[in-house]
Amino acid sequence: MCGIWALFGSDECLSVQCTNALKIAHRGPDAFRFENVKGFTNCCFGFHWLDITDHLYGMQPLRIKKFPFLWLCYNGEIYNHRTLKKQFEFEYQTNVDGEILLHLYDRFGIQKMASLLDGVFAFILLDIANRKVFLGRDTYGVRPMFKLLTDNGFLAVCSEAKGLIDISHEMDTPATIAPFPPGYFEVFDLKPNGKVQSIQMDQFHCCTKEPAHAIYDSVERLHTSFDEETVKSNIRSLFENAVRKRLMAHRRIGCLLSGGLDSSLVAAMVVKLSKEEKLQYPIQTFAIGSEDSPDILAARKVAAHIGSEHHEVTFSVEEGIQAIEDVIFHLETYDITTIRASVGMYLVSKYIREKTDSVVIFSGEGSDELTQGYIYFHKAPSPRAAAEDSVRLLKELYLFDVLRADRTTAAHGLELRVPFLDHRLTAYYLSLPEEMRIPRHGVEKHLLRESFKGLNLIPDEVLWRRKEAFSDGMTSIKKSWYAYLQDHLESMVNDDQMEQVQKTFLHIPPPTKEAYYFRQVFEKHFPGRAEWLSHYWMPCWIGASDPSARTLSIYKPDKE
Repeated sequence: MCGIWALFGSDECLSVQCTNALKIAHRGPDAFRFENVKGFTNCCFGFHWLDITDHLYGMQPLRIKKFPFLWLCYNGEIYNHRTLKKQFEFEYQTNVDGEILLHLYDRFGIQKMASLLDGVFAFILLDIANRKVFLGRDTYGVRPMFKLLTDNGFLAVCSEAKGLIDISHEMDTPATIAPFPPGYFEVFDLKPNGKVQSIQMDQFHCCTKEPAHAIYDSVERLHTSFDEETVKSNIRSLFENAVRKRLMAHRRIGCLLSGGLDSSLVAAMVVKLSKEEKLQYPIQTFAIGSEDSPDILAARKVAAHIGSEHHEVTFSVEEGIQAIEDVIFHLETYDITTIRASVGMYLVSKYIREKTDSVVIFSGEGSDELTQGYIYFHKAPSPRAAAEDSVRLLKELYLFDVLRADRTTAAHGLELRVPFLDHRLTAYYLSLPEEMRIPRHGVEKHLLRESFKGLNLIPDEVLWRRKEAFSDGMTSIKKSWYAYLQDHLESMVNDDQMEQVQKTFLHIPPPTKEAYYFRQVFEKHFPGRAEWLSHYWMPCWIGASDPSARTLSIYKPDKE
C-alpha cells in the first residue's frame, strides 16, 4: 500500500506542481521520493512508500540495470511474482514483487503482462526507448488510481484525486479527473515535449472469467462437477489459497473482525495458516462498536474461539460525528452508506496505527457482493436477476465498499488485504449455477456457510449469524448508528435548503438532510467534482429509500 503520483508534459514548473503529491503522504509514511525523468524536463514521478516486502530496494520509481529504459511506479502486491519468476526463469535484481512487471513487459508486452498479474495493483509504467506510457488497475479496483488528462495532452496520475485537483494547466476550464477503470490498461504515445496521446484502452481482466494466471496457480485444477460436495470443497480450497498467498509480508499482520460471517472466516483462516507458516507473533484482531453492539459481542466470541490477540475499540456517537469531515475528505465521495460504514473503519484504523504494530490488515470486503449476502437478495425476482445483480455490485465495488476499505485504512498508513476478492475465487463462484448461489431456507450466503459447516473454524452461531450491516452493527439493536447520525444532522440542514435541493445540486440531488450535509462537506473539499459518484448505493427490488438494512421490512435481527 503506497501512494503513486506522476506527471507527463506538465504545463507548470515541476517544483510548483510537486506540492500536490504531498496530499497523499498518508498512504506511505516510511519514505518519500520525487524523481524527474531524464530527457523530459516536464515529466516526473512522486512516491510515498509503505515498506512491506523489500527494505532495501522497495523505493520507487523502480528501475533495474537490465532495463534502464523502464520506469515503474505502482501501488499494490503481486502475489504470484515468485511463481512467475520461476516459471519464466527471470533473473531478479531485487526482492520487490513489482519487479515481475518489468520482466513480463519486456518479454510479452503490456496485454499479457497485465493478464498474468495475480494481485491488487495500480501501475504507471514508462518505456523511454519506445516512448510509451502505460496505466493499469486490478480487476476490482482494490488499489485506487485517478487520471487527469487535458485536451493538449498533459497527463497526471495519482492514487487519490486530492493529489490532482490543484494541479495547474493551460486550459481555462477545469480538467476532467476520473477514476481509472478497474481491469483495464491504457497505452499512451509519449511525445518529445512530454505530452501524451492515448492510443489504446483495453480490458485485460473480467470478474466472470477465469484469469490467465490461473494456469500457474498453486491450487491444482478444480473438479468441474457441480455436485454440491465438490463445489463446497472447491470453495474451501480457493478461499484457503486466497488467504495463504496474502500472508506475503515482513510487517505484522492483523485482521478487522466485525463478528459477521465474512470477517470471521477471514480472521479464522489467517490464524490457522499463520501457525502453519510459523509466523513469529500472534495474530491481532480488531473490533469496534459501542459497548452493547451486536458486532462487539459476536467478535469477542470469534476471537476467543480462534485464539487471536483481540482488541476492542469503544466507539461513541460523539467521536463518530466528529470524524465525519475527515472521513469524507479521505473517501472523496458523498455516498450515504459508504460514509456511514467508513466512520467505524476509520476510527479502528486510527487505533491500529497508534496503539499496535500491525500494518497489513485483512478484511472481509467483497463477500456480500460475490455471495449475494445483502438482505435484499431474498427478494430477487429470479436466480438470474440475483446473479446479474451480484456481477453489477462487483463491478461497482471500486465506487463503494472497496473505496471505503482502501481509504479508511490508507488514511492511517495501513495496507488492506481482501481475500474474498481473489480473482480465481470470484471467477469460480460466479461460474456456479445461478440456483446454487441464491439465499436458501431464509438464509443469505447459504452456500458459503454450508462450505464451512462442521469444520469448527468459527463458532456455529457466527457461521449462521444473519447479515448485519457494519454501520448498523456498531451500535445497539435499539438504535442504529445511522439513526444517531440523522438525529444530529437534522439541525445542520434546514427545510428551506431541502426545498431548493434540486437547484442547488443538479447531479444526484441528496434525498435527505443527512445526505445534504454529506454533500456539503464533499463540495467544500472537492467543488464541482460530484460526477465522481454516478449513483447512490441502494438495495434493489424492494423500493428502498434508505440503504440501511435495518430500515427494510424484511430485516430480522438475530434473536440474541
